[in-house]
Amino acid sequence: MRKNLGLLHAMTAFVRVVDAGSFTAASEQMELTTAQVSRLVSELENRLQTRLLQRTTRRMALTCAGERYANQCRTILELVTQAEGEVSGARIEPTGRLRVLCMASFGDRYVVPLVTKYCALYPAVTVEYSASQYVPNLLAEGVDVSVYLTRSLPDSSLVAQRLGEVNGVLCAAPGYLKRHGAPKSVGNLADHACLRLVNPSTTPHWELTDGKTTHSMQPVGPLMGDHPEAVRQAACSGLGIALLPGFAVVDRIRSG
Repeated sequence: MRKNLGLLHAMTAFVRVVDAGSFTAASEQMELTTAQVSRLVSELENRLQTRLLQRTTRRMALTCAGERYANQCRTILELVTQAEGEVSGARIEPTGRLRVLCMASFGDRYVVPLVTKYCALYPAVTVEYSASQYVPNLLAEGVDVSVYLTRSLPDSSLVAQRLGEVNGVLCAAPGYLKRHGAPKSVGNLADHACLRLVNPSTTPHWELTDGKTTHSMQPVGPLMGDHPEAVRQAACSGLGIALLPGFAVVDRIRSG
């Protein structure tokens, strides 16, 4: 790669000499010494095993091979400039396809609104949004970015950014609590129907804390599901007590 970059540098020096008409003028344009520009052109001729310029103390002239090569160099350098411009422009104005994968309920609440704003801001980008409760194989599935809730991530070469924490909330419908009473302690939960959310963002057991002490218990009940919406609906119907992420139940709690 370094040799190729050096070749482009030498091509640039050669074209500058041809267009400027002298090594001195070319060196001023490139902010190099005349000797450095002369050496770049000489190295180019040695590489090609061809004389590109006829030099005397008073004048400089292109050889036939040099004239053809100068035209080809201009084409190559223009393509390089064009490619760099397109890539630089892409950093300012994104284009192409962006594949986004997110856990469903979290994505519905937080990510989808951002995706719609992104689409409006960058109309040249096509976003392919999909939802899954399980951590994807990003490379194998061709996913560009994933927003996930999980207790830990496997070691890999992928770039990960921690965004924050999500706390769970014990919740039940008023009807269920009226029939069975509200548990007074963690121990009381063993006497209740517990509705379990089971996916990579949770553990098989419940870890409950009052801010000072943490208690662990194994929930038992009539339903388990991998999607907060399913467990939430079951809780709202009065089936039992659920431990759900706050974002999945905040609206229902606010409404009573």
